[in-house]
Amino acid sequence: PYGGGMSKNLQIPRRTFLRGLGTAIALPTLEAMIPARAQATGKAEFPTRMAFIYIPNGVIQENWNVKGEGKDYQFSTILKPLAKHRDDLLVFSGLAHDKAKANGDGAGDHARANATFLTGCQARKTSGANIKLGVSVDQIAAQKIGDQTRLTSLELSSDGVRLSGRCDSGYSCAYQFNLAWKNASTPMPPESNPKAVFDRLFAGGSKKEIDENKQRRERYRKSILDFALEDAKRLEKKLGYTDKRKLDEYLDSVRELEKRIEAMAKSNVSLPEGFNVPAGKPRDFGAHVRLMSDMMALAFQTDSTRIASYLLAHDGDNRSYPHLGVRQGHHS
Repeated sequence: PYGGGMSKNLQIPRRTFLRGLGTAIALPTLEAMIPARAQATGKAEFPTRMAFIYIPNGVIQENWNVKGEGKDYQFSTILKPLAKHRDDLLVFSGLAHDKAKANGDGAGDHARANATFLTGCQARKTSGANIKLGVSVDQIAAQKIGDQTRLTSLELSSDGVRLSGRCDSGYSCAYQFNLAWKNASTPMPPESNPKAVFDRLFAGGSKKEIDENKQRRERYRKSILDFALEDAKRLEKKLGYTDKRKLDEYLDSVRELEKRIEAMAKSNVSLPEGFNVPAGKPRDFGAHVRLMSDMMALAFQTDSTRIASYLLAHDGDNRSYPHLGVRQGHHS
């Protein structure tokens, strides 16, 4: 599980997993994983990560755009929660996707907006199988660095998953429900079921083994962490105080996430009129978004992947937002 292949400067290797029955829990970066020389000089290197989050149907520009230029800009209403991270942010403006415009193709702004976001390409207007777009930037990065992590990339959605059919104004649904594209005709379908994402991040073995052990955990009401407990205890004996605390906090966050997913699966939150939730998805949209966002963060924290895309909803989505007083589809 965590033995073997150690560098002489490392106490434990970076690619350490806590393993148990059908479980492979990646770990965050611990001090014990950092070479002694890097710790002494304070030059420990951490990987650069890339995440793309798509907000459908645009935003209210005056509430989104910052005021001023340079480091002294003023945060807008929407971006103000990020103010404490000012020193880590670069806010760009004045960017545009020319290929998201009609350019002679007529109606279909929603489909083109989704399609162009990460590809920069003009989508072929078709609702058939002859779709044509381009490689998305996340997958170009995945081709270069995806082999350095357990998951080449992570594609998430809080919407349905569609790879075909007719959607906006004669465009294939593939354009509107997928952000990542492996090549011009192959979208990378996102996962919208939080439980499936959790299992992908923390379960180990073949699909059959994962399913069997998942049923066993549910039968005995066990956490995924219970099956890796012995491995965790053995690992803790190798760790110093700071790393032990960090490991405990991390495992607590994994268990808390697991409990939230279980709670969402049992939720009886009432649905907005006319809105149907696909199987396996939480009924509460806000809770769904928080769950998926937290799992994306955990995937980065454990270096399970360095590339992610998250489609909050497809462009053209007509969701209602009762908690904001918008009780009908916002296109109404």
